[in-house]
Amino acid sequence: MRVKKRAKNRKAVKFYSTCFGFREPYKVLIDGTFVHHLLTHRLLPADDALRDLLSASRTPALVTSKCIVAELRRLGKSHAESFDNAQLLATTKCEHDKVVSAVNCVLSLIGDKNPEHFFVATQDADLREKLREIPGVPVIYGLKNSLFIEQPSVQQRKFAQLDEEKRLNMDISEYKKLMKAAATENGIDREQHERPISSLVKNALGVADKSKFKRNRAKGPNPLSCKKKKPKSQPSAIQNQGSMADGEAKRKRVRKRKRSQKDNKQAEMAS
Repeated sequence: MRVKKRAKNRKAVKFYSTCFGFREPYKVLIDGTFVHHLLTHRLLPADDALRDLLSASRTPALVTSKCIVAELRRLGKSHAESFDNAQLLATTKCEHDKVVSAVNCVLSLIGDKNPEHFFVATQDADLREKLREIPGVPVIYGLKNSLFIEQPSVQQRKFAQLDEEKRLNMDISEYKKLMKAAATENGIDREQHERPISSLVKNALGVADKSKFKRNRAKGPNPLSCKKKKPKSQPSAIQNQGSMADGEAKRKRVRKRKRSQKDNKQAEMAS
């Protein structure tokens, strides 16, 4: 069961890395319910537990928000330990003048497309249901002393498929804009930016270029496999003379017409 569970978690992480651009070190946004679950089931240290869950080579960054910490404070003594441990986490900025609920704070940080590429760790069932409808939001939750990653929902898979089709059917003008923006951000050389559009599109779609080495083709038939032409035998002088004589005899020969007795009588009478 552990092997199957780890394979499912790796498959989910690979999906979000391939389709939505998640890269290490991963960032995990933790709410108060998940902090309380980690402490209750002693899944400590939390960074090591999440690192094993994500099969990451680097320790993920665990972050929370001031609204989440404030909500734990309001829960009183029952969540005092969770409040103390949440204060030890890094705090991400949320644009709230006044403190809001943890659910609204998480949704505002995620936005429409999760631009910060957060893994959201929560035990709130309502929040998890809302996050399934937002593309590119992997959700982490716990069951007793085990942690899981929710498999991508139907909406997220459809969005990834449509986004891939859109990139494949991209216009040249849109591709130029995309390459220009990427060149300015990453500092790509001008010569590389001014490559032909056809080659750029091929590289974007993952089409391999043709091999630079041409295969040597045979310029002619293999002389070892060809039979040599036999020389024509020239006729000897005697044969030539014999053929000449036969030719002259054939030319000199005159064919005489045989006359009947009636024709002979008519000739004698005429003479």
